[in-house]
Amino acid sequence: MPGADGATGLSRRTMIRRILVLGALTALGPLTIDLYLPAFPDIAGDLSATEAQVQLTLTGTLLGFAVGQLILGPWSDAVGRRRPLIAATLTHVVASLLCAVAPSIEVLGVFRVLQGMAAAAGAVVSMAVVRDLYTGLPAVRLLSRLMLVTGVAPVLAPTLGGQVLQLTDWRGVFWVLAALGLGLVAVVVFGLQETLPEDRRRSGGVADTLRTYGSILRERTFVGLMLTGGLMMAALFGYIAGSSFVFQDVFGLSEQAYGIVFGVNSLGLIMATQLNARLVRRVRPQWILAGALVVASVAAALMVAFAATGALGFYGIAVPLFVILTTVGFTMPNIPVLALASHGRSAGTAAALLGAMNFAVGAVSAPLVGAFGTGSAVPMAAVMFAMAVLAVGAMFLVARPRHIIGLEPDPPITGEAPPPAVVETHVPEPAAAGRRRRLTRLATGRAHRPAATHDTVPGAARPATMGGRRERRQRSRS
Repeated sequence: MPGADGATGLSRRTMIRRILVLGALTALGPLTIDLYLPAFPDIAGDLSATEAQVQLTLTGTLLGFAVGQLILGPWSDAVGRRRPLIAATLTHVVASLLCAVAPSIEVLGVFRVLQGMAAAAGAVVSMAVVRDLYTGLPAVRLLSRLMLVTGVAPVLAPTLGGQVLQLTDWRGVFWVLAALGLGLVAVVVFGLQETLPEDRRRSGGVADTLRTYGSILRERTFVGLMLTGGLMMAALFGYIAGSSFVFQDVFGLSEQAYGIVFGVNSLGLIMATQLNARLVRRVRPQWILAGALVVASVAAALMVAFAATGALGFYGIAVPLFVILTTVGFTMPNIPVLALASHGRSAGTAAALLGAMNFAVGAVSAPLVGAFGTGSAVPMAAVMFAMAVLAVGAMFLVARPRHIIGLEPDPPITGEAPPPAVVETHVPEPAAAGRRRRLTRLATGRAHRPAATHDTVPGAARPATMGGRRERRQRSRS
């Protein structure tokens, strides 16, 4: 990234532009997933498909997201961030057009996989760009602000999808996605500069990528956080897969009313991400994350009880769902920053693993809801409860919050290649050792002679300050 932003920080205008550009790229994924949700019943009728078959198209999209991130993340570490983004977004445009003309549910499912793979670039590369520019708590705050933009996508997508269905049929939804993809190509070309300099890129090919994946997966903390994020996303996708049938078929809401309910839940997620940006100044991110997981598990347990008994009707499902979606707003910014903290050079690869786990587990949870039926809210509630409880286990038993290194605020970096290291003329001693030696000198009244280092030459003149102290002691003794 050019150094116009200055060495000490970024201008507010530059920061806002980056948030908007990265938010638009990340929003492509939620739009690809959520925009066609209100059209599920129409797709089933037009293509003579069952509800479970239509939900499988969502599963295919999530699997495409998972596989796409595993490919695009390492690619972006090797060639930079811009080229993978442009190529993948153009592929998304083509896949959207193919979905719009799909003659059967099977063909639609295949093209949805391709569409998901292409849309994965926005998610994984945007996260890598954030890691290129920031570390520590500033990255948490940037991701929290970024979620304000990306959170608008789930809020607007079902509502926008419902409005599109007022003007055209379900195929028009995919024409809209194609147009959005073309717009994002222009955003990348004109609005996003390269953030990964050539000297920080990985060039070891497939073998190096596999070794990097292996080294990352051997870190217990990373694996625990990856499982936690994947399981919480699985709970989220269980909601996405089942909510349209639960609210429209079970509770009788219209497509537009369902879009409003979906938007209110997403609003809770957005508010949580913004509160998180302030909360991390006082509470370590791992403890915010742990508390949110416990709250989500309790809310999911209550939703299962209300769904099984029918207590409180619509509100017995809607209120716990709002609480669960709000807790997701505390997990989304904190998990990637904690997990990527020690993976600056392989940020794309590590982000790919996080994203792949999110959507791979989500792809499993989505069909589970349909497999147990959509005649009540119990399957959706049960799947979300199971995933939330497993996420608590992954956080406390695998990641272990007490063993996660706390993050300290770090100054932003500009994304340029780091300046050449300055060769020191001495080796500084550890701070603790230095303190002990100073205390010894104070207690004994003796000056400490520094240990020889690589720059200490036998026979060389000693520092003037040490010589002066020795001469003063000799004079005092005489």
